[in-house]
Amino acid sequence: MAAKGVIKGIAAVAVIGALGAGGWFAYRHFMPEQSARTEKVYVQRVANVNAAGSADLFANCFSGVIVAQKTVSVKYDTSKTIGEILVSEGDAVKKGDKLLTYNIEAIQIQIDTAKLEVEGLQNSIQTNEAEIAQLEKEKRQVTGDAQVSYTTKILSLQSDNARSEYDIKTKNVEIAKLENSLNNAFVTAPIDGTVRELKDGSPDPMGENADVIMKITADGDYRVQGTFNEQNAMNITKGAEVILRSRVDDTSWKGEISDIDEEPITREDPYGMMNSDPMTSSSKYAFYVKPESLEGFRLGQHLVIEMGRSDEEEKRTGVWLYDSFVMWDGKENYVWAKNDHDRIEKRIVQIGEHDEERGESEIKSGLSPEDFIAVPANYIEAGMNTTTNFFEAEIPENASDMPADGYYPEAGGEEADFDAAGNLVYTDEEGDVYTFDPDGELIDGGDRLFNEDENDG
Repeated sequence: MAAKGVIKGIAAVAVIGALGAGGWFAYRHFMPEQSARTEKVYVQRVANVNAAGSADLFANCFSGVIVAQKTVSVKYDTSKTIGEILVSEGDAVKKGDKLLTYNIEAIQIQIDTAKLEVEGLQNSIQTNEAEIAQLEKEKRQVTGDAQVSYTTKILSLQSDNARSEYDIKTKNVEIAKLENSLNNAFVTAPIDGTVRELKDGSPDPMGENADVIMKITADGDYRVQGTFNEQNAMNITKGAEVILRSRVDDTSWKGEISDIDEEPITREDPYGMMNSDPMTSSSKYAFYVKPESLEGFRLGQHLVIEMGRSDEEEKRTGVWLYDSFVMWDGKENYVWAKNDHDRIEKRIVQIGEHDEERGESEIKSGLSPEDFIAVPANYIEAGMNTTTNFFEAEIPENASDMPADGYYPEAGGEEADFDAAGNLVYTDEEGDVYTFDPDGELIDGGDRLFNEDENDG
């Protein structure tokens, strides 16, 4: 929700639109146009929306923190007797390795006992059936109250047989489970790792976590934990390559998403934030990254997790814009750009390559990363004044292709204000805070997404 709000509200990246094609013509302004319109058009730096760089920050990046490796508790069946523990504290194990065995003799005794009980029940049923047959024969030779007495005895024996048949079924299920246990009378390692916290002897069945006999810690010193929500879940896939970036310098490492939790976070997360009301916010989930190296970093340090880019994306240079920024007037392509007089102008651009799948176009000429452009809207006309402060922008109520309250969604508890330095301070409905300077550049990324502990180094 936070990423969506910022992209939609602050960056104002519109939904991908159709891009026309055409010829290229020179365009010159000898005198800047001036419009009689009094509204100001919000413009943002091209570098901030350049798809060739890291402009897609909120869609591709997640906050992360260095945590200890995954630890899994190994449990055993407390109803059984442990025969032998096959590992020692500190042993390295592979997934599927045997860790302990149960006492097979004890299991076999349970099976034999259960089978004897079944046999006894079956004998009881046969005895009762013979007695019922005899009672039925005798019943036919009497009348009156004597017949009623025979009927009562027969019904009682039939009830006993029904109960015995049920007990036989229950015992057979128990025997099947015990025989399965006999064939699998051991516990195996759930993951690759190292044996930790191995309990000596037989654990106390009445103690805390009585069924936990040991723990297995995954290989490696650290891993990186990140969080995602329902809106950006599609960006998180197991095995995906990521880049881990330091938040204090330009250091980076490669990594791979190794695990994704299926259960939502219901307790305090590593960032010190509690989940909000589940009826008003999306659920959050944890995912984990296995890094190639985190040399020089320590437990608890915060990082930025950036989704890995394809080779094609890595090779991109220059200016690439979402197609929705580029317009076609029937003769040439153009964008709405701020001129040297702080007014909006129709800037002719030359299109190079076009990425149909991502809806992005290369701008070969007409714009530089330092220029400012506006998201096209039906009310914009050449010569209107521009502003880099979003809340100074004015959008006519009759702007048919924009909501009445403009780009910025006021619903959902989102708020904005300005600090003493004139920077825009934006708070979304989840409590994430973002600060943008007057040029529209992000200078602080929020309490949860980018808030950095002062002790992180």
